[in-house]
Amino acid sequence: MLSQVGKGIVSEVQSDSVRSRGSRLRRKLWSDRYMYLLALPGILFILLFDYVPMYGILMAFQDYNPFSGISHSEWVGFEHFERLFHHPDFWMVLRNTLVISLLNLVLYFPAPVVIALLLNEVRGTLYKKLIQTVIYLPHFVSWVVVCSLTVTLMNSQGIVTKLLHAIGITNVQLLLDERLFWGIITLQSIWKDAGWGTIIFLAALAGINPELYEAARVDGANRWQQMKAITIPALMGTIVVLLLLRMGSIMNLSFDQLFIMGNPMVNNVAEVFDTYVFKVGVLQGNFSFAAAVGLFKSLVGLVLILGSNFLARKTSDNYLF
Repeated sequence: MLSQVGKGIVSEVQSDSVRSRGSRLRRKLWSDRYMYLLALPGILFILLFDYVPMYGILMAFQDYNPFSGISHSEWVGFEHFERLFHHPDFWMVLRNTLVISLLNLVLYFPAPVVIALLLNEVRGTLYKKLIQTVIYLPHFVSWVVVCSLTVTLMNSQGIVTKLLHAIGITNVQLLLDERLFWGIITLQSIWKDAGWGTIIFLAALAGINPELYEAARVDGANRWQQMKAITIPALMGTIVVLLLLRMGSIMNLSFDQLFIMGNPMVNNVAEVFDTYVFKVGVLQGNFSFAAAVGLFKSLVGLVLILGSNFLARKTSDNYLF
């Protein structure tokens, strides 16, 4: 009898706790209703274009027929994944994707940080704004134009090739040499988007308390010492978060850039998953195979971002979740 009474009391307490939490949640939602209303278009956009299309993942496990649709296509299980992993080009495509991504991670990712630190040291406001405008502009130029400029400058009659000939380097074909392809792709990425990437870091730098620099100057710290002791530590949180997000998209590269810059002479180093899916999956009508490759890329990205975030939690106070 006492046991039943005790259980009843516990049940009542739990139900009261649930009602209390529900009431607090409703009050919270109502008090912040305008903020949620402001965020509603973004939430609907994400749901519509990021989550609803995930229904198409089922194609990776089917022999998809456009006339039958996803709901009536034949199930084949992991057949397309087995085909991918046993394809003779799989390891070549995986190597190219990882190498180009790592080059971007090592060379391109630090570039906006360095540029932001240098711009932060510029004291002339007009001069600083002029530099920012100039380095932002390439971001708004399409990859078609960037690649066309590269081809024009580096073909056999281009300015870069003529300059190399002038200093005695005559036995190189810049656009046809496999050894140079990855470097050219990385330099293109840095030129186009490094300036635009400084926006986030400059915003983080603007939030640093100026009194910290004043105190450092009073203590006799020079500009370099101020940067090491104040500026760089203040940026570390932003750097770690963006690096973690970058790890999640390490398998995604610019399709436009690599598709345009690729040619039969450098195909062994230019073929990545994005171009491979287009050529083998889309152009040949193998939509299920293309979906399987896309799902594989997403799973690799998920593992990388979870693993990187786990390491960040163990080693620092900056992490995503």
